[in-house]
Amino acid sequence: MQEYIIVFPMAILIIGLTTVVLRDTYLNKRQRQLMLSIIVCIGIIVIQNVVEYILQVSVSMPYLRTVVSIIGYSVRPVIIVLFCLLVKPNCKVKYMWALVTINTLIYLTALFSPFVFYIDEGNHYQGGVLGGIFSSTAYFVSVILLCQLVYLTLNEYRQRSSWLWMVIINTLTITASMVLEVTAYFDCPIAYVTIAIVCCSLFYYIWLHLEYVKSHEKDLMAEQRIKIMMSQIQPHFLYNTLSTIQSLCRTDPHKAFETTGKFGSYLRNNLESLDSTDLIPLKKELEHTKLYADIEMLRFPKISVIYDIQAESFRLPALTIQPIVENAIRHGVRSREHGYVTVKTTELEHAYEITVSDNGIGFDVSTQDLTVEGSEHIGLKNVKERIETMCSGTFEIESRIDEGTVVTITVPKRIKE
Repeated sequence: MQEYIIVFPMAILIIGLTTVVLRDTYLNKRQRQLMLSIIVCIGIIVIQNVVEYILQVSVSMPYLRTVVSIIGYSVRPVIIVLFCLLVKPNCKVKYMWALVTINTLIYLTALFSPFVFYIDEGNHYQGGVLGGIFSSTAYFVSVILLCQLVYLTLNEYRQRSSWLWMVIINTLTITASMVLEVTAYFDCPIAYVTIAIVCCSLFYYIWLHLEYVKSHEKDLMAEQRIKIMMSQIQPHFLYNTLSTIQSLCRTDPHKAFETTGKFGSYLRNNLESLDSTDLIPLKKELEHTKLYADIEMLRFPKISVIYDIQAESFRLPALTIQPIVENAIRHGVRSREHGYVTVKTTELEHAYEITVSDNGIGFDVSTQDLTVEGSEHIGLKNVKERIETMCSGTFEIESRIDEGTVVTITVPKRIKE
């Protein structure tokens, strides 16, 4: 019974993989169906291996053994096709299924002909015309499909994965197991190829799962950028700016023309930020901030935005300073007789520091939850998250009621222009 011990770890791997796939929230419905189909095929092969081994060493039933062998040779290539669909859902698979069908039909001839293989009177496996080491149909078809799988994987993920070496190793492992199966004796219920398929399927799934996680994170980042843009282009700001431009068309057409240009540039910068996942130069962020501030100062002449730029050769996430200035104007200095907002940058020993201070009405930081949707200061939460995740910086707020607010951002010097 010792030879059957290897069946247990194979069963544990299959059960574990099934459980993980069923609970994997990063898989969509189709991906989960494909993975479960792969697991079913793997389970069939493991059972086929055990049954064939029993028929080989314990029970002499040549015809039944022939049927069981046909099942094994027919199912193996199916697993590779399913993985191809998992890697690239829209890939052309008609010729792959054609190869699988031809392979199955060829092996079905063993039921009435020794063309591929047969079980002799002594219950020994004998290869037919197509049963040699280099001409076995199942191996030939599997090699073609493996090459296609490697090609699809490299083509699909070459620009966004550092784990492609796992794909190559898995392919080489399966290829080596095919060679061993036809050249080396292995007295065990589970064949070399089956062990390789079970293990490599697990590793391949882990790799694909990591890719799905990356893709999911990118989707979340894109969704966050959309939310950030929408939070920055508030309807009231659009309406008020358009009303201001309309009024200026009668009183100061030149100023109306100038303001329209600034407003267009402001909107364009917000839209461009949707496609930007990289850090941008401080100069570009300041230009965007000034466009917004100039429009607001036109509407509120008692407000002043002052710039004290002592360091500028560094990068930071897009829409970082402008939302803070907007927050200071909207919720801080509008009610002041003479409101001001100061944007200052300085160079420290290991970082660059940005401070945005105002003499507004302030707020109690301890009672204001910035994480709540609909919060007056939700824009500050978005800035804080991007500063921490995109450049490993820090974000701090100090505010005193009726005295003003100071927002301090530090950007490590390794994020340098």
